[in-house]
Order: sequence, then C-alpha cells, then structure tokens
Amino acid sequence: MESREPLTLTALRGRINQALEAFIEADNHYLTEIGPELVPVAEALKGFLLDSGKRFRPLLAAIGYAGSGAELSPELIRALSSVELIHVCALIHDDVMDASDTRRGAPAIHKQFENLHNQQELSGSASQYGIASAILLGDLALVWASKMLHESGVPAEQIVASLPIFDEMQVELMAGQYLDIHEQALASSNVERSLKVARYKSGKYSIERPLHFGASLSPKNTSALYPIYSAYGLPLGEAFQLRDDLLGVFGDSAETGKPTGDDLREGKRTVLMAMTHERSSLSQRAIIKELFGRPDLDSDQIKELQAIILETGAAAHLEELISHLTQQAITAIDNPVIDITAQELLHQMAIIATKRSA
Repeated sequence: MESREPLTLTALRGRINQALEAFIEADNHYLTEIGPELVPVAEALKGFLLDSGKRFRPLLAAIGYAGSGAELSPELIRALSSVELIHVCALIHDDVMDASDTRRGAPAIHKQFENLHNQQELSGSASQYGIASAILLGDLALVWASKMLHESGVPAEQIVASLPIFDEMQVELMAGQYLDIHEQALASSNVERSLKVARYKSGKYSIERPLHFGASLSPKNTSALYPIYSAYGLPLGEAFQLRDDLLGVFGDSAETGKPTGDDLREGKRTVLMAMTHERSSLSQRAIIKELFGRPDLDSDQIKELQAIILETGAAAHLEELISHLTQQAITAIDNPVIDITAQELLHQMAIIATKRSA
C-alpha cells in the first residue's frame, strides 16, 4: 500500500502543479491538431497557467476535502485543481474589463494578441483582435475547468454531488464582476456597496466556495463542514479582497506585477476609496475628484492621492478591519469537526491571504 504523503502546502501545491501541467499538455495537443493557427492560443494559455500562480483556490479546495478526513488521491487532486482554470478565466477577462496592460509583470493576454497582430501585420484593428482573442481564451479556460473535473477519474456520484457548488461558484464570480463594473459606472463612494462587491467579486469564489467544493467531493458525510467553512471563508474572503485594495494603491510593482497605483489610474471604487471619501475634507475631495481615475497620472500625482488616503486614516482603518476579519475566520476553524491537519493548513492560508505583498 502506498504511504500517505504528509499534508503540507508545499506538497499540495506540487501535486496541483503536476495535475495542471498534465491536463494542459494533453488538451493543448488536441487544440493544435485543429490547426497551426491555434498554436499561439495553446502557448499563451499554457504560459499563463503554468509560469506563475500561487494556486490559492485549488489549495483551499484540497484542504476543504481533507477537512473531512478523507485521503487525497491523484484523481481527487485533478478534480480539485480544476478551480484554477476558473480563476484563469476570471483574470484574463478582468484585464480586458479593466484595460490592464500587464499581469504578473508581463503583457496581459489581450496585449499579447494585440502584439501578435502587429508582428504578423494582420488586417483590421490590432486592439480589437487582442480583446476578442482574450475573451475567447478566457472562455476556453472556463470550458477546460469543467472538462478537467469531468475527466478527473473521480467516481461519477461524487462529481454529480459537487456540481451545484461548482456551478454556483461560477455564477457568483460573474455576479461579482458585474457588480464591480456597475459600481464603476455609478461612480459611487459607498462603503457597504463596495464591501458587497468585494464579497462577491473575490471573497466567496476565492475562499468559501473552493472549500465547499472540496467538501462536496468527499465520499464522507460533510454536511457539518459547510457552515464552518462559511464562517471561515466569508470574513477571510473580505479580508483577502481588502488586502488587494491596499496593494492596488500602495503595492510595489516589482512584487504585484502591476504598475504602482494602478487602481488610482483605473478609478476603482474599492472599499479603501469609499472610506477615504467618507473621511476626507472638502479640499481633499476636490483633489480626488480631479485626479482619481485619470489614466495619465504621473508618480507625483499618485503620491498626492496616496497621501490623502493615509491622512484620512482610511488605510489604517482598513488594516484594522483586515485583522478583525482574519481573527474571526481563524476562530471559526477551532472546531473538532475539521481534521486537525486541515485546521492547521487553514490557519496558514489565512495568514497567506491577508499578509501577502503580492
């Protein structure tokens, strides 16, 4: 009988990476057989998926499964890893919606294909070609997520049991993305509305639903795990997104892979900016109105906006809220229903989610 591998984040990440690499190699082979024109598609998706990524969501899915005490077979790892492809879809489409030119320090997918259009001197709009290609690649990643789950080798009854949550996760992701673009169009500065966007755009699909998905694939009775995972995942999911808010304004571009202050140029209606607006003076609001959302902001203007955010105390208050939400999540998993090793891994994930610099 094969010895059971110690359950650590490093070991799990390695197994997830192997599963993703094997899947994309096989499906890219089929894709390129359709025609040589699809070689850039295959290469771009492979690079986007494998060159980087913390595997945050499949790690949580694996821990959610392990919390039931069931053993993680290679088939289960393949099934659980499928959620990373949902994330790939979200990132590719998000860069199009935000008109972000970079991702992880490299050109975003739509910019890669815009560049390809220019290099090959194709006809028509290079920009539109890039956007259309990115939409299609994001769609393909979403299709592949389902394909990886269905072809994982996990017994059919376990897959069927997981589908309501797998599907719900994708619906909530779309809903959160729409709430985000709608909030931008409203140009509102409401903390509660911004928190709702954070909850659905990132929080639920990044933490709560992957945990639920993992539990749903377990052959054991996991009904008692769902409310515990929600009590952990919802506050931690919000804290996770709030950390993103701070990184989008103050993050080091060398670590985040995005230009410093990118959220200020894009005019993102985050919780951080809503809190800043609530606390700002009339003169500070005038500066925010003049500069916030201007794509041509220079470094001095970014520093001016950063200074206002700090002066109002919004950044400090957000840090306090992140700490409070994180502690709330950690307290929730102090429960004997969850396998003790999974409890420790969830504690580690809480720290990773909220203390990260990129």
